[in-house]
Amino acid sequence: MTNKIQHLHILGICGTFMGGLAAIAKELGFKVSGSDANVYPPMSTQLEQLGIELMSGYQVDNFSDDIDLVIVGNAMSRGNTMVEYMLDRNIPYTSGPQWLLDNVLKDRWVLAVSGTHGKTTTSSMLAWILEYAHMSPGFLIGGVPQNFSSSARLGDAPFFVIEADEYDSAFFDKRSKFVHYRPRTLVINNLEFDHADIFDDLSDIQKQFHHLIRMVPSNGLILSPADEEAISETLAMGCWTPNEFSIRDVQQLSRKAFKQDPQLAMGWQVEKLNAQGSEFIVNFNGKKQGVVKWDLIGDFNIDNAVMAIAAARHAGVPSSVSTEALAEFINTKRRFELRGTVNNISVYDDFAHHPTAIAKTLAGVRAKLAQQKEEHAQAGRIFAVLEFRSNTMKSGIHKQSLPQSLIDADQVFIYQDEQITWSVSDLINQCKPPCQVEENIEKLVENITQQAQAGDIIVVMSNGSFAGIHDKLLNRLGNRIV
Repeated sequence: MTNKIQHLHILGICGTFMGGLAAIAKELGFKVSGSDANVYPPMSTQLEQLGIELMSGYQVDNFSDDIDLVIVGNAMSRGNTMVEYMLDRNIPYTSGPQWLLDNVLKDRWVLAVSGTHGKTTTSSMLAWILEYAHMSPGFLIGGVPQNFSSSARLGDAPFFVIEADEYDSAFFDKRSKFVHYRPRTLVINNLEFDHADIFDDLSDIQKQFHHLIRMVPSNGLILSPADEEAISETLAMGCWTPNEFSIRDVQQLSRKAFKQDPQLAMGWQVEKLNAQGSEFIVNFNGKKQGVVKWDLIGDFNIDNAVMAIAAARHAGVPSSVSTEALAEFINTKRRFELRGTVNNISVYDDFAHHPTAIAKTLAGVRAKLAQQKEEHAQAGRIFAVLEFRSNTMKSGIHKQSLPQSLIDADQVFIYQDEQITWSVSDLINQCKPPCQVEENIEKLVENITQQAQAGDIIVVMSNGSFAGIHDKLLNRLGNRIV
C-alpha cells in the first residue's frame, strides 16, 4: 500500500464476502465506495455506518474520476454496464480474493475453513475460540457471527480466520476463491457435489481442492474427518502436509476396525453424552481434552466444533480453553436460528440448501424432540419448509437424493418457484412423510399454519430470503383463531 489514500470501488459490495472485504479495506485506510443491484439492510447499514458510499444499480456514473482500483465481485459478468466501461477505459481491476491476498493475507497465519457444508459455522466457532483465548484474530466470515459485532475485521494478531469458498473468484478468474488464501491451517469439513452452474461433477471440485492442498506448507496442518471418501481421494492425489483426522462416536467403532487401521485410535475422537449432541467429550490421541456443553444440537455441529478445536490447537490454543469457549458460542444467524414462537409453535430459520445439509438439520431436530419426550416435555411434529434457490437445486441435480434427506420430517412443504426447471411435484410420491408443493407463497403459509399445532417445530430451509416467509408464518400463527 502506498502513502496515497487509494480509492477502491467494489462491484457487488452488498454480498457477505464483498461487504466484509469492504469493511477490512476501510479499516486499512482505503477510501471505499461500491455498487450493487440490491442495496438493503443489514449489509447496507453496516457499510454506511463505516462511512462507505453505496450506490444502487450499475450505472457508469457510479465511477468517479479518482478511483484507483475496481474490485469485481464474482456475481459480475460481461455485459454488465460498469464492467464494460471499466474494460473499455482500462481502469485497473482485480478480484476480491486476489485483493485480500495482496493486502491482508500474505503476511498472516491463515486458518481457512473449507468444505461443502459448515464453513460459516466452523469459521465462526474458530474465530470465537481465538477471541476467547485473547488472541484478537482477524476474520472474514460469509455470515453473521453473533459473538462479534461484524462479519469481518482486520484483527491485531498474526492469525486470520477465513471461510474458504470453492466458488469461482471472478468472471476473469475461474479458479476457486480459496486458492488465493494460502492457508497454514486448513480445515476440509466435507466434500460433495455442489455448484452445478460452474462445476461439471465432483472430480471438478476435487481438482480445485487439490490446488488448495498443494499450497499448504509442510509445517502447516490439514484437518478433515476420517470417513469422507471424497476427501481421502483428494488427499491421495498428493499431500505434503501433516494431517489430523476426526471420528465422531468413537465408542461405536468395533475393535476389529481399530485393528485394521491403528490410526483410528489416534487423532480427534468424540463421545456423545446425549442423543441431541448438546454435550460431548472431545479426545485427542486417546486423551481427554474437555467436555463441550452448549445450546447447539446435531451431529453436524459436533463435527464443526471438533474441527474448530483442532484448528485452534494448531494456532496454540489449549483444547481445554476451546471447549470452555464453545460453551459461550452463539450460533451464526440462519443456522437453526429461532425466529419466534407463537402459541407454542416454533419457527426456525436454517441455511440448509443441499440434501446432506437438509438431512443433518432434520436429524438434529429429531434428536432434540426425542430428548424432550424423554424429559416428559411437550414435543410435537417437525414441519420442513423448503425453497430451492441455489442454482444446483433449481437444476434438479439432487432430486434423486432429496426424498431420503427429508425422512426425519413429519410433514414437508415445498415452494415451486417459477425458475425451478424440474417438477417438484414428482417428490410427493417418493417422500416418506406427507409432502405438499405450492407455487404461491401466501397459499403455502396458509397451508402450514392451518396444520400446525402446539408443540410443533417449523424449520424453514433456504439460502435466500424465501420472500420473508418466517415473519409471515409468525404473523399468521398469531392471528389465527385457535
